[in-house]
Amino acid sequence: MAAIDIPTWAARLRAWRRGRLWSRKDLGEQLTEAADETTRDRLPPREKLSEMVRSWEAGEQRPDELYSELFCRAFDMNEAELFSGEAAGTTLWHHLTGIPLMAGMFSAEEEERTGRAIEDPKRADDRTAAYFETVLRAYSRPDLRPARTIDALSPVFTVIDGLRRDSRSGIHRALLRISAQDAELISRMHYETGDLDEALAWSDRALLAAHQAGDERLVAYALARRAGLQDNRSNPEQVIGLAVAAREHVLSPPPLEAMARRHEAQGHALAGAEDMCHRRLEESAEAPREGSKDDTPIVFDYPAWLHNALAAGCLIQLHHPADAIEILERDLSAAPSNYLTAYNLARLAHAYADAHESERSAGIARQALTLSRQTGASRAMEELRLIRDDLHRWSHAH
Repeated sequence: MAAIDIPTWAARLRAWRRGRLWSRKDLGEQLTEAADETTRDRLPPREKLSEMVRSWEAGEQRPDELYSELFCRAFDMNEAELFSGEAAGTTLWHHLTGIPLMAGMFSAEEEERTGRAIEDPKRADDRTAAYFETVLRAYSRPDLRPARTIDALSPVFTVIDGLRRDSRSGIHRALLRISAQDAELISRMHYETGDLDEALAWSDRALLAAHQAGDERLVAYALARRAGLQDNRSNPEQVIGLAVAAREHVLSPPPLEAMARRHEAQGHALAGAEDMCHRRLEESAEAPREGSKDDTPIVFDYPAWLHNALAAGCLIQLHHPADAIEILERDLSAAPSNYLTAYNLARLAHAYADAHESERSAGIARQALTLSRQTGASRAMEELRLIRDDLHRWSHAH
């Protein structure tokens, strides 16, 4: 494996930071939080700290005793682990590939074995695939910022693609399945950041890998998600066609079929076909929510909030805001603070605006805006723009 032109400790700092999905600014804030009250007064402004982090990661200078201690507190590691551990090879391959280094997730043996497989793809085996499945699962959480999830998972796709081309044939299908799942998750994150073009491009990669893997359920899942991407209020026929293709695909488990029917309902709502929309919503509500979990790819997720959010979106599109409000209020009563909640809050503000409850809409819109900024939920911001003029008129009237 090629050498790097910075000290190992500098590469390790960068790898640990990226593994936690922290920006340099985030790490500067973590260092400030790690300091006690006396020490905190001696630290420079946080903007200056992020510049110092950049200098340390470039190997231009090593952190002094004070900052070394703060790094150890921020990363919850001892100094040997952080600056002079024995896993130089692990640091090297994470630095070169950009794949996040995840604290406590893998043993030293697993890290070393995966690094050897990347260096020589003929060594890739089921354990290599299991390593990347674990990485994918770890970054599938909705509490992570979408843009940073993209940064973490894009290098994974590149590495798996290289392994797949050069590894033994026996591992090809497993790597293709992981590629499909990884690309699908990246597609969803681009959608959350408001970049539909990139979302569709990654959706293409997910569909191609699923087809190449011969995994019909993954194909059906990618088709259903693709239908959701097309919910841009311009081509209902395409939404319906993709959703129908997903639910009619062979081996589709019942929860996936239910989700596809709700995406199809979206398409009918966009087309103004109220009867067909309600029919598909009723069918999806009657479908079993639990299917066989044997050999099911980890990317398959059918949470209740997703079904309900799709139904609420249909009702907003069909100008039945009161019904949408009932669904969203119930689901948001104990929702966590993440980008999905931000989007559902924005939709709730939209529903209240359509119901001519402007004051309530404005209050919820403010909550959605705050949470959108905190979580990087650009799609929620787009939803709020749909009612911006209504809110603007209401604020001037009062």
